[in-house]
Amino acid sequence: MAAPDIFKFCPFCGNRLQVKEIDGQERPFCEACDRPFFQDPKVAAAILVEHEGEVLLVKRANVPERGKWTLPAGFVDAGEDPSEAAQRECYEETGLQVRVTALLDLLFGKEHERGADFVILYRGEVEGGQLAPGDDAQDVGFFGSERLPLIAFNATRKAIQWWLSNLPDKT
Repeated sequence: MAAPDIFKFCPFCGNRLQVKEIDGQERPFCEACDRPFFQDPKVAAAILVEHEGEVLLVKRANVPERGKWTLPAGFVDAGEDPSEAAQRECYEETGLQVRVTALLDLLFGKEHERGADFVILYRGEVEGGQLAPGDDAQDVGFFGSERLPLIAFNATRKAIQWWLSNLPDKT
């Protein structure tokens, strides 16, 4: 795999970086500092919130997948607890204050160029707030299993499949 285009110049000495094979991968390398640079993976946190038999979804306002629906989710900031990031993102996108109740899964695989390499999926419950679209959401709402909208991203589809398979049997 070619070196990701993350740095062109060394942030320590300002020299132009070269590409060098290190540990079997091409990486940016500063000859002057004798230092390689490693791209850290992006990490996102998502939360599956169920209320009265329906799941909370956010209609995306931005590309990619604009107009499709996803779980409340976003990137984890450096030094931030991922469960707190999931709660923060939910509040920013939906206006609801939620509490993480369980860790559901850790999903790997970048779905688009600006996406996360890892998505940490939590389960949560509503503690307060007022449901309203915010941040990068066109709309928000709770959806039952019979009327799910068009879903964006594999991570959300996997979470919805988990939710559907754990619904109480209606027979």
